[in-house]
Amino acid sequence: MTDSSINGGDVNRIETEARIAKLMAETVKLGAETTKLNRETVLYPLVVGSGTTLAIIGIVKLFM
Repeated sequence: MTDSSINGGDVNRIETEARIAKLMAETVKLGAETTKLNRETVLYPLVVGSGTTLAIIGIVKLFM
């Protein structure tokens, strides 16, 4: 392919395809982050609850 065979339309198409690929990659990344945050949102109350339970048990054992 020579320089004369590449015209402005081809360059614009290539740039557009590159932008689309970048946006698709960003979308996948955001989806992964959303999944992680949803998982953490579910697990956080369990971790806090178990920590609180252990603290209460520790205090009760200390005074008994």
